[in-house]
Amino acid sequence: MLPETYRWFKAALSPFSQTTSLKELSRLSAHGGASRLQARRHFGVSRRLTAKVLRARKPRERVDIPGLEMVTYADRMHYVPGLARPLFPAWERDYKDPRYYRSPPPHDMPLYKEKPCYIYNQRTSALEGVRQALWLTKTKLISGLPPQLISVAESPANQIPDQDERVQNAIKHARFWDTTEERPGKAKYSKTLLTNLIHLCATLQSSHPAIGRKIFAEKYSLAAAWKRGDDLFQIRGQNGLLHSSMDPLPAVSGKQEVVDTADHVLETFYPVSPTIDLQKVNVYKENVNCTGFTGDHPYPHAHTIYFMEGADPHFKLRPERFRASMLMFTFGNALAQAHKLYGTQPQPVLDCPITVQAVGTNGRIFQFLVFQLNTTDLSGNDGVKNQVWLDEDVDLYDFAKVRPLIKKKQVKVPSGLAGYNSETFRKFLALYLHGAV
Repeated sequence: MLPETYRWFKAALSPFSQTTSLKELSRLSAHGGASRLQARRHFGVSRRLTAKVLRARKPRERVDIPGLEMVTYADRMHYVPGLARPLFPAWERDYKDPRYYRSPPPHDMPLYKEKPCYIYNQRTSALEGVRQALWLTKTKLISGLPPQLISVAESPANQIPDQDERVQNAIKHARFWDTTEERPGKAKYSKTLLTNLIHLCATLQSSHPAIGRKIFAEKYSLAAAWKRGDDLFQIRGQNGLLHSSMDPLPAVSGKQEVVDTADHVLETFYPVSPTIDLQKVNVYKENVNCTGFTGDHPYPHAHTIYFMEGADPHFKLRPERFRASMLMFTFGNALAQAHKLYGTQPQPVLDCPITVQAVGTNGRIFQFLVFQLNTTDLSGNDGVKNQVWLDEDVDLYDFAKVRPLIKKKQVKVPSGLAGYNSETFRKFLALYLHGAV
């Protein structure tokens, strides 16, 4: 008679194999193998299905022989075993139904062109980040904000009463009070914080009446085209929250500074192509240009664009590529306005440079950008360049903890708001008041 242990293992392993030796069973028992094998049992499934993965069936190739047609059950109007399946022509509606529309092949479309166009949209992730955006827009980078904006931020006449206390309350509202959950998500508190800061800046309208000549616009569609070398580029899509104004922003650089940009040499990133990660299409309009508003819009000038990192829950950009997207869409708004004012013909130097600002945030860290469009002649690397001032990775605060962070029985980070930086909001306020002071 077999031992009781061997009989138990034989019953446990019956779905897998009947040829396991007693020596192998004792080894499995010593290392806990019986429990593992028992957990792998599949009740109600044959052993063949658990051992092999079924391959996808290849469709049979249908061969048509002239004079030898297959007998189908089309005339019977129902399935008949032994007869072939009939092939009916595709039914075409005599009316247009957008739910079942099928676009023709690209080469049959009226806008098809042999020369491709490279598209930059809100989901483009530029591999080289800001360096790639500088080359595409023929722009010179300057670190920090312009001096005149810094003086606006430091002026006591442009301060809000109890400014630091009210800004900290706005941060606490976004991080602690505006939720019923234990802690809000980044997409929620970043939008709430940005809205609170904008409302706080708008309280200065009584002392700065020009603030009333601006409005906010959201989900407007932008389109602009330009040539860079032998390639055609377009920027399309919806960007962040736009602060538009009745009056254009004043130029940041003087005429002499604009002329001096001709000596600047653009940085290259060979062997990486400047068109990498850009969408390549052959169906497009060449001279597309749209600011997102009609011609009689009373607020035609873009003032400041506000970007949020977590605006799209299904897509996220890294900080360097997020700044590149800010630069590209700021350039696109300025270029669309320039084409509207001066035409689509390339202008070596604009009589009145177009300035557009941008602010990006993830709810704690801010990016400040000021772009000045000096030329629309972007085909070559010579001549006058555009200018951009970039102040990156500026912290508004260090921590906002609902509960303290404790490690080894020591409080590393206390609960509440910690590390508030008042200089960051001054820069935010300076960009908001630019052109209204």
